[in-house]
Amino acid sequence: MNRLRLIVVLLGVFFTVQGIGFLVAPQRAVESLGMPLLDGVARSTQLGDFAAFFLVAGLGILLGSRPGHAGALLFPAALIGGAAVTRTLAWLLHDADFAAMFIVVEVITGAILYRAATTLDSRL
Repeated sequence: MNRLRLIVVLLGVFFTVQGIGFLVAPQRAVESLGMPLLDGVARSTQLGDFAAFFLVAGLGILLGSRPGHAGALLFPAALIGGAAVTRTLAWLLHDADFAAMFIVVEVITGAILYRAATTLDSRL
């Protein structure tokens, strides 16, 4: 397995485990993202949306990591890169704190996935 594919697989595992965390250890999962665990319908939205985000991203990455399927990595790359864009818009438009650490991770992850999507299958 080449190094880029290994990095992609590790990212897929990380995102999948993070998504599962929102289902089995929600307090720890939200704290890892700097949030309190909300109550009521807000908790349903918080846990449901974040679990879905991370599970779809992680499973999409794992599916795209298979030889011959690298093009599928464009979808999680857009999802994760899009999170960096919308975080920045939240800062610019809605007085949110600038979440530099998360934005940097999302930009780097999105770039790795984009690179993998455009090069992995050509390296078979």
